[in-house]
Amino acid sequence: MKIEAIEIYEYDLTYSHGTYVMSKGRSARQQPSNLVRVITDDGIEGWGEAATLSGNYLPVFAGSTRAALRDLSQLLIGQDPRQSSHLQRLMAGLLMGQANAKNALDVACWDIFGKSVGLPISALIGGVLSTDLPIFEAVPLSSTEESIAYVKKRSADGIRRYQIKIGDDPVKDAARARAIVEAFPDIFFFVDANAGYSLLEAQIAMRLLGDTNLYFEQPCRDLGDCALLRKISGLPMVMDETILTHADLYRAKYEVGAAAVNIKLGRLGGITPAVAMRNTAQELALHFCIEDCWGGDVTAAAVSHVAASAAPEYLMHTSFFNDWTNEHVAGYQPRSRNGRGAAPTGPGLGITVDRSMLGAPVASFK
Repeated sequence: MKIEAIEIYEYDLTYSHGTYVMSKGRSARQQPSNLVRVITDDGIEGWGEAATLSGNYLPVFAGSTRAALRDLSQLLIGQDPRQSSHLQRLMAGLLMGQANAKNALDVACWDIFGKSVGLPISALIGGVLSTDLPIFEAVPLSSTEESIAYVKKRSADGIRRYQIKIGDDPVKDAARARAIVEAFPDIFFFVDANAGYSLLEAQIAMRLLGDTNLYFEQPCRDLGDCALLRKISGLPMVMDETILTHADLYRAKYEVGAAAVNIKLGRLGGITPAVAMRNTAQELALHFCIEDCWGGDVTAAAVSHVAASAAPEYLMHTSFFNDWTNEHVAGYQPRSRNGRGAAPTGPGLGITVDRSMLGAPVASFK
């Protein structure tokens, strides 16, 4: 089997709850996304997605992802899409980094692999261990009143796990987080600074929240700074933006003393490296969240397969980003129900992309 053609499509994903706001003024109402359609010489097609959250979240932006997709797509023509490790080596040999673009192509090739053998991706990466995935959603940075109203609204739809965005003023952040937690004593909350705090700001916030049970996600950009925070706070810490390699994973546990990590397909380069890191985390007895940077139906499906085949005792939760966005290119599948989710059971990703919603491809390679 060989890759005969690759098509690239572009579309925008609008946030279904207004404006998505993170630390230090980073916000957006919509995000650019890219879909790739990989076609084999025997007519099997696979789909992948690469969506950027913003250019100031990770060192990647929409323009670089779109340029990288064009270079990588030309490279993969003629390759066997089922040879995931070989494809990862080829892509790494052409471009350093650009994991977001590599993610889309890696996922599309796994979609093809699953379809070629009539099995869901989850069956190929360890087998389904959970058909009842806990789903979380983020509470954007806003006023305390708006945040409480958001949690109340989404809780009515069954969501019981929330990531409270913080990372601006540590005193105000702590007061807001405490008020939200006190308003909903039966809901699981954790806070996420998205690496927005300086070391001083993080120290203030962690001390002010020290008597809570909140998990504290990525307070500072640098792993070393996060390790220093362990000396002043016993709050469970979750590492996210700084986890790019297995070496980072070991540092997170043994230097930072982190209790958990976030494994994001778009930050690592697809299902192939995400599964490898997930398996290492399980061996280290680290808990983890399986998710992505942003995305729609295709992203949600890819994430669900990695989460469903994870050891459930270490999976904290996952995200279905198509619950966060308005546009649905695959019939709003997979879809969460009452704050829970499952991976599709059909071959490959187990979803069907409606090409009529996409228009003409912006680039094609043969």
